Amino acid sequence: MKKIYRFILVAIFGASLSACVGDLDTLPLNETDATSETAYVTEQDYLKGLTYINAYYSFVSQGDPGSSDLNFSDAGQSELVRQYINLNELSADSFKCVWGDSYVSDIQYNKWTTALNDATEAVYTRCMKGIALVNEYLIQTEPEKLEARGHTSYANAIAGYRAEARFHRAMFYYLLLDLFGNPPFAMPENIGGDMPQQIKRADLYNWLETECQDLLSGDMPAFGAVPYPRPTKGSVQALLAKLYLNAEVYTGSAQWQKAKDAAGAVIGMGYKLHPNYEELFMQDNTESGAAAEEFIFGIEYDKDHAQSWGGTTTLSSAALDEASNAALGALLQTGGNVMPENWNGYHVANDYVARFELNEVSWDGTGFGYNRETSDKRAFFFNQGVKDFDNSDVSTGWRCWKFSGRYSDGHVNDASVDNYKFSSCDFPMIRLAEMYLAYAEADARLSGGVVSDPQAVTYVKALRDRAGVETPSSITLDWLLDERARELMWEGHRRTDLIRYGYFTSAQYPWTLKGGVLEGKVSIPAYRTIYPIIITDINANNNLVQNPGY
Repeated sequence: MKKIYRFILVAIFGASLSACVGDLDTLPLNETDATSETAYVTEQDYLKGLTYINAYYSFVSQGDPGSSDLNFSDAGQSELVRQYINLNELSADSFKCVWGDSYVSDIQYNKWTTALNDATEAVYTRCMKGIALVNEYLIQTEPEKLEARGHTSYANAIAGYRAEARFHRAMFYYLLLDLFGNPPFAMPENIGGDMPQQIKRADLYNWLETECQDLLSGDMPAFGAVPYPRPTKGSVQALLAKLYLNAEVYTGSAQWQKAKDAAGAVIGMGYKLHPNYEELFMQDNTESGAAAEEFIFGIEYDKDHAQSWGGTTTLSSAALDEASNAALGALLQTGGNVMPENWNGYHVANDYVARFELNEVSWDGTGFGYNRETSDKRAFFFNQGVKDFDNSDVSTGWRCWKFSGRYSDGHVNDASVDNYKFSSCDFPMIRLAEMYLAYAEADARLSGGVVSDPQAVTYVKALRDRAGVETPSSITLDWLLDERARELMWEGHRRTDLIRYGYFTSAQYPWTLKGGVLEGKVSIPAYRTIYPIIITDINANNNLVQNPGY
């Protein structure tokens, strides 16, 4: 079976959320939900509880995907992955959005404030609520609870479940660390107790490092010991590599050797670089084996059992209008459209497309605008002749179909069937290619700005060979930043990368609409490298102080 989300269990968590997240404008949970006394009867019930935590990145409620448990008029806008992508990609140069939502303008023009914003509110609230779910799960799976229920025979299995839950808590905290800097620090003792204290960014970094190291030495399942997409020690080690790679930003002290070592440890665990890049982002990326091979931590989507209007449903429907969808389908000979729907919102500006090696670029109206056979295979761009992006004209600019409705056997989703409007393409929060690039970047940082380790060169060459392009003789830090833009496009890395390089706020690194200026030749205030703590939580929790600058 592809998915583990044929059942969910959230009931046991509902009663205690408010003490952990403050007044985050959540809606009441179902009054008919079970309690912990009735929810945990068999070992399978404990797995069900873990399953909901695993699904929380993509689920927006206990019901249908059109109803949110947050007070959002559009449930899809409240999904964690969708807004995580917006905060890290729309705020930088990797895509532009022509929709009129106020939060889109705020993020795209780098002009957000402390006022409620769908993107910051959704990510912050979902992360804090996810942490509360984990904390409650850890309480309900303590040894005393198992003994009281007569479930000590499940103890070994549940020890692994608890470790997986702790990984998710660490991942939620990592997102808060990266995006919000100084969040509340909620632990199991805050369930039904005092409001959590605020934690400083460097202190949260230290806690995450210790937590990941403890998971690696403890009951966390090894890679291959549990079915994909459940996290393993590979997921933990990869999270540690991400933490170390950005240590200088988070703490003021670089940890390049630790980053290199951690990435190398992940690479040595047995993950594989899937030979076909496009298959990583197709609708059957689980069934084809692509995701299980290369995704170190993936978020599942399923048109039948894990439906969402966020995540890869958004990525696979937001880029094209009806005419370009049909034209692209004709060029690819799919027998129909390539994208499930035609939301016509996401565009890619010329300056980002220029980072890809495109051959025989022309504007003859064919739709690609370059020779796809001889160009970088990671370039999923489409253009009907109007290459210059104008945010006042929804027909202009490049479109990206990296995430699409295609399957590896060539057929496409039929959007006339309701379920096929939803994506079944899993989203890679962390994948092996990222570890290859982290290893190479850390080596370059240790070697005066140029990759010197032959093993790092080998990793970069593997990515370039898969993309069908040559590897340069000298691999510099700036070249690696561009390679990350090519390899990891729309996967939620760009803002973090630009901040690490010191380019996010610099006028010397312009991009289209940076700071709300078309040419983007402006600086951004340094405080915008983190987002504000959302105002509703500031008002609800007297322990919190707003981030500097806001």
